[in-house]
Amino acid sequence: MAYLSLRPDQAVTEDGFGCIRCPGSLSEEGTCLCPQGTARAERDSQGTPLTEARCDACNGDAPAFSVPNYNGDSCERCQASFVNTSGSCACTSPNVLVFSNLTACQALGNMCVMNMHTFSSISNDACGLFNLVFRSMAALGTTQDISYWRTNLPWLYYGDQPGLAGRVLQTDPLPVEFSFKGSKKNTDIKLISAVYDVRGEFLRWENTSGGSLQCDVSVSELLRAYPEPLFYDVFVDLSEGEARRVLPLPSLILNQQYNGHYVNRENMKNWYLSRRVFLVDTLSGREKSLSSQPKVIRVAADIKLRFQLVPGTQNGQAFPPLLSVSYKDVSFAVEYDMDQSEARMKTDTALGVMGGLAVLYSLLKTVSWKRRIASPLVGLETMLKFLLFYAGDLANVFFCVTVGTGLYWLIFSKGQQYVSVLLPLPAQEERMVTYIGCAFALKAVQFLHKLILQLSVDMFLIDWERPRKVKREPTPVSIWRTYFVANEWNEIQTIRKISPTFQVMAVLFFLEVLGFSNLALRDPWSALERSPQAYTPPYSLTLRYGLASTLWLCIGLLQVTFKFSSVSSCDVLSYCEVVFFTVFHERFVEDKIRQFVDLCSISNISVLLLSHRCFGYYIHGRSESLCGQRGLLPNTDTQTFQISISTHLRQQYDRIREPLKTGRLGWWSASSANPFEQSTRAYNTMNRFLGSVIDHVNESHSFSDVLFYGNEATLLIFDTLFFCVVDLATQNFVLAAILTYVQQMIFRQIRGALGRRNLANKTLVDERFLI
Repeated sequence: MAYLSLRPDQAVTEDGFGCIRCPGSLSEEGTCLCPQGTARAERDSQGTPLTEARCDACNGDAPAFSVPNYNGDSCERCQASFVNTSGSCACTSPNVLVFSNLTACQALGNMCVMNMHTFSSISNDACGLFNLVFRSMAALGTTQDISYWRTNLPWLYYGDQPGLAGRVLQTDPLPVEFSFKGSKKNTDIKLISAVYDVRGEFLRWENTSGGSLQCDVSVSELLRAYPEPLFYDVFVDLSEGEARRVLPLPSLILNQQYNGHYVNRENMKNWYLSRRVFLVDTLSGREKSLSSQPKVIRVAADIKLRFQLVPGTQNGQAFPPLLSVSYKDVSFAVEYDMDQSEARMKTDTALGVMGGLAVLYSLLKTVSWKRRIASPLVGLETMLKFLLFYAGDLANVFFCVTVGTGLYWLIFSKGQQYVSVLLPLPAQEERMVTYIGCAFALKAVQFLHKLILQLSVDMFLIDWERPRKVKREPTPVSIWRTYFVANEWNEIQTIRKISPTFQVMAVLFFLEVLGFSNLALRDPWSALERSPQAYTPPYSLTLRYGLASTLWLCIGLLQVTFKFSSVSSCDVLSYCEVVFFTVFHERFVEDKIRQFVDLCSISNISVLLLSHRCFGYYIHGRSESLCGQRGLLPNTDTQTFQISISTHLRQQYDRIREPLKTGRLGWWSASSANPFEQSTRAYNTMNRFLGSVIDHVNESHSFSDVLFYGNEATLLIFDTLFFCVVDLATQNFVLAAILTYVQQMIFRQIRGALGRRNLANKTLVDERFLI
């Protein structure tokens, strides 16, 4: 094989057989480029190769009226529409109504035909643009007095809307009489076609009748025979002698859609007839570059010529025939497969083992719940509670297994040097998608369960301040400190350990701006940037889920710092809390939970929270002196506790609240004041009662469990699954992020509004004072 050696100032000739110097720059193919309006010449008039290419200017004025041709190697006459409009080949305005380039309009029509004449009134595709131009050019007149055929436009449709098929097909019969026998035997019909190339150039008239149809054609033969599609305007040839006469043949494209409906598959009154057809389309399936191989080839799989006799005819008359065409897409791709049975077995084993552990963990939760409500009976309520606990734990099992599976395929498929694993095929990913759906559904049940529990928490604010005597007259205790604490609690009900806005923006930044989304493509490459001309494979659902869930969790954990606390009797690690936000925001900006506890101490108000009938939390705010240690126990600073109360205390609590709940005055005087005074008396009674029983408590720091703040793990996993489920359904990270953020804001508003109402009802604070 011989190779050409090029010097820096040389290029390859257009025919590829030699080298030539260029007067200007080079193209990507290594050939000479000439300025706009000039044609490249590599040989003289006798055909002798030049040593240096010339760029000859094409004269766009009279009498030449020439422009460079498509290949840029010669000058040709420009479109008559330009000459008639401006007297030259210059295009001084982009107005299509003025210049209406015939070839360009033909090319636009061909793009619409390749889209199978599909048209939507709200779409800006090729057919939508063609119909816009069609309506705008009404003033330029028609061709052959056919109203559907505008000047300088191809004829694509019969009308601008469906419903004209009956008028076109059943109005005027053909001027031909068909007969099977006798001296006037006539069973033939002659069809001819005007053939156009994809750029809109008229090529030739072609006899469509006769010939043969080859059914079994290889892909290579198809690509070689049809490098570009050809388009046919079919006519019935009615010529007699020297008198040339043709009748346009309407076509019915069965794949055509009108505003999303396949109108040509319905009743005839809904048909939308068209004109131009093609046989093979090897062009529209090419991506990025025309030199790339097509991913899809569209062929006319079913072609029928339908005749309908004129009703009651006795001399063989028929209406114009109808050309019915149905297209089929022939797609071809390379698939690599490996045995996935071992991976499925490991996944199912992990689900089985972890699911069994989840049952035991849910049973422990149920036993703890029974103890906290002080109920020894096992009934329907207990079974329902167990199922709710199990739903949340099983959701965590599905979530861990699916995230682990997705992360496994992401790491090993993108990081392997030698082929060792192959991604699951789309059909093999159905089980993975099912697991993800189960995780999301079960986690949604757990989230709603926790939301309802938080909205039904019993809460009371204990004011330790006592009336003081000034000049032997008792001074009433101000209620505004209680209102201030209630408002602060109302504000912290929906705060989270992470920033949802930062979470969504950071995830989108990594996926869409930095290009992490390219890691989810079905190829072994781990590059974040891809060339626009490079082939883009489809996304893998497994990789997409593994990438999205891992990235969401990592950014969530970036907002998290591991904070350790110890139990005095065991000295073991007790829990982990959410991070980067905690380290920087809570230490250097504000920590609203700690600020609330400090506010209780300053206000001399304690907070009692009963999340269960006989279990809850206590925030000690009693401050009898200004010493540094404010804890409930002597010489301690611990102010937050878990508490367990007896059934008798709970009954006392309910008895004090009963008059307000039922509207009965009970032991109060019938002549007592209005409901406001009832609420005040109930508050004072409850305050004295709780102030006398707060004694023995168990130390802990978990009252945030009744807030969003203490359930960040559940919220983070729910948001992750919501984001991933929306993305798998829409294949759009941006839309998934937007909907996830909207979901977060909706539940925040619901939690805030209903939590505020519960706060007013349980603390006996007038809701009008809650900001």
